[in-house]
Amino acid sequence: MKIAFIGGGNMASALIAGLAGKLAAGADIHVVDPNADALARLKAQYGVSTSGAIDGALAACDAIVLAVKPQQMREVAAALLPHLTDAPLILSIAAGIRAADLSRWLGGYGAIVRTMPNTPALIGLGITGMVAMAGVSAAQKAAADGIMKAVGQTVWLDGEDMIDPVTAVSGSGPAYVFYFIEAMQQAAEEMGLSAQQGKQLALATFTGAAQLAAQSDDAVSVLRERVTSKGGTTSAALCSMEDSGVKEKVVAAIKAAAARGRELGDELGAG
Repeated sequence: MKIAFIGGGNMASALIAGLAGKLAAGADIHVVDPNADALARLKAQYGVSTSGAIDGALAACDAIVLAVKPQQMREVAAALLPHLTDAPLILSIAAGIRAADLSRWLGGYGAIVRTMPNTPALIGLGITGMVAMAGVSAAQKAAADGIMKAVGQTVWLDGEDMIDPVTAVSGSGPAYVFYFIEAMQQAAEEMGLSAQQGKQLALATFTGAAQLAAQSDDAVSVLRERVTSKGGTTSAALCSMEDSGVKEKVVAAIKAAAARGRELGDELGAG
């Protein structure tokens, strides 16, 4: 498979690292980015071909991954349009850009898969929500799945309206986890532990608990109950959180993220 990346930033670099020598040879990956230093680094690391602007090299590609900032997408689409001669798969990882708007900017092009990865993809532990437009063939859908599985798990959605909830839960989700880890570290320091001890304890607890939940057949609520002895220390903490409405506020915050995603889609797709 020949794959082009328009944009050579962190997420594109993570995907290239996962793909090179596996789903595609380094020589079959082409990267377009105006940043010469980024191109030189990717070429040295993975043997990819590069260019500073969209050119005829894209015409030979089976898949084109759009890894640019949402605000740049319309301009990129205009430059890309003349090179879509052999109907390649278009895979968008840009937040907020709806597939219908991208299709419109590409003259009604239909072979588009919209995705929402998250930052753990940088270490191969990401998860990506994906939705395919009607013009995507079964083979192209399989190719899109393979590309995104290079950096973690994939979840296929029935409709694009589910991308905003995915963005709110997993796309933005790492920030929620980091926020809670910060709070655990702060509490540890305020109770006399060192900053390093607090960080080590919080990170190991999150990593271990997440792995336990992933490997268990039991519901997360059951795992929580097993740790919570009546009248014990864990119960005291959870009662405090319940009294403060922590769960309800977290749910409301995630819904606010989804609402903002819909707003961004309206804003970025206008015109």
